[in-house]
Amino acid sequence: MRHALVMETYVFCDATYVQAQVRGPVVSQEIMVAIGVRTDGDREVLGCEVGDSEDGTFWTAFLRELRERGLGDVRFVISQHPLSLRFAAENVFIGATWQRCRVHFLRNALARVPKGRTQMVAAAIRTIFAQSDAAHVETQLDVVADTLGFGFPEVAKMVAGAKDDLRAFREFPIAHWPKIWSTNPWNA
Repeated sequence: MRHALVMETYVFCDATYVQAQVRGPVVSQEIMVAIGVRTDGDREVLGCEVGDSEDGTFWTAFLRELRERGLGDVRFVISQHPLSLRFAAENVFIGATWQRCRVHFLRNALARVPKGRTQMVAAAIRTIFAQSDAAHVETQLDVVADTLGFGFPEVAKMVAGAKDDLRAFREFPIAHWPKIWSTNPWNA
C-alpha cells in the first residue's frame, strides 16, 4: 500500500535509462522519479516508476497517481526537456509553472561547443542564474544570448529559444532560487 503524500510546493521530475532483465533478455528501461521540495527546503522522494519509455502517457499516469495520493499545492515543476513531460505536468498540475532544468540545458548547449571552449560558454550561461533579482535575470539572459552569438551562434539560438523555459524560477522567492533552478539535489 502506498502512503499519502504531504503537500509540496515544488516538484522535480527526472528520469534515467538503465539496462534491466524483463521477462527474458536485458532491455532498456526508464526509471522515473519525482522529488518534492517544501518552502522550508525539505525534500522527499514522492514516487518512482519503471517503464519502457518516457512518453506522455507514462508521465501523465505517473503524475496523476502522485496527485491522487494527495500531492497538492504544486506551484512549480522542474524537469529535463521532453515535451511529453512538460505537457503531462501542465495538464496534471493545473496552474503550476514549468521550468527546464539548468543542468540539463547546460549539457545540451555544451554538446554544441568545441571541448576547449566549454568552460567559457558554461560560465557565461551560469551568469543568468547568478543575478540578484528577476529584472537582472531577464537582462542577463539577453546579454548572454547576444554575446554567444559572435562565436557560438547555435548555442546563442538555444539560449534565446529557451528563454521561457529557463527563467520561470525568477517568479519565486529569491531565497528559493538555488534549490529550484535545477533537478540536481546537490545544487544548494
